Amino acid sequence: MPGRPATHYDVLVLGEVLVEIHAGTALREATDGTPARISYSGDALNAAAAAAAAGARTALLAVVGDDELSVPLLRRAAELGVDVSHVRRAPHPNGAYLLSADTDGDREFVYWRTRSAGSILGPGHIASWRKLLTGCGALITSGITGALSPSSREAVLAAAHLVHGAGGHVTYDPNFRARLTGRAEARELLARIAPLTGLLKTSCPADARALVDTADPRAAAVRCRALGARTVVVTAGANRLLLDDGTGAVYLPVPVNPEPVDATGAGDCFTGTTTARLALGDTLADAVAYGMAAASLSVSGRGGTGRVPALSETAALAAAHRARIQGDTTPLG
Repeated sequence: MPGRPATHYDVLVLGEVLVEIHAGTALREATDGTPARISYSGDALNAAAAAAAAGARTALLAVVGDDELSVPLLRRAAELGVDVSHVRRAPHPNGAYLLSADTDGDREFVYWRTRSAGSILGPGHIASWRKLLTGCGALITSGITGALSPSSREAVLAAAHLVHGAGGHVTYDPNFRARLTGRAEARELLARIAPLTGLLKTSCPADARALVDTADPRAAAVRCRALGARTVVVTAGANRLLLDDGTGAVYLPVPVNPEPVDATGAGDCFTGTTTARLALGDTLADAVAYGMAAASLSVSGRGGTGRVPALSETAALAAAHRARIQGDTTPLG
């Protein structure tokens, strides 16, 4: 943008990118010769792709491996509009996961992350990205990133402190994974980062039950805000979302996708889109409307980045959805 330094980004996404192997059948039914498809995902890449598609100048801050898959992985990220020029390399394998999903949204995952390149993310990397972080509009990061290793946990906190201290926006998704971290560790990280966030996006009951001891979305929002989060979004099933900005909590209906394929990455798509629109100056209500629309469209694709909707598609669905529920035909934006 005119007048901004060359290192300015609307959105930076800190986290892990993964090789995604999509099985053609339920994992427990996989046999010798079961077909599979390789693609690229991870919550950071999913969110970054969505932010770029939503119109934000977006860069990925991550560590990738030195294996052969790093080349197509980074090429795919660049194809999605994400700047990968700041990504670091390490002599470790890339993390990977095997996924099976059906049209009802049921998913099964098997991960390979031990000593992955993503897990060596640490405070030293954050120091090398200091100018980027203090000059950006917004940062997106997650509990998955913080759970990869002790050093990645400190990296998440250091990055959030830098962005918050410079007056930028921080979006955090706890994304609790019991196979990756314990409840106590995830709760501690949430408590430390919540006061730095402009938007905390969580799920109920999955995250909420583990991290704030409730299966009620309203209670979850109240408890997250009590930790210091300015605005909380709670995804509460496939068709509704709770928004609590401190002036009151309201349930918002999510646009329904009539032909769902795979819900993998839908939450990341919401987070990336909403954060991008906030960084670009949209109101919270409009940014969330765009986020819901993009997330709904994203489930038509297979895998985390299988369907990244263009901004024109997202805006059209957001406007049509708002018109249906409010009788308001004024376009968003």
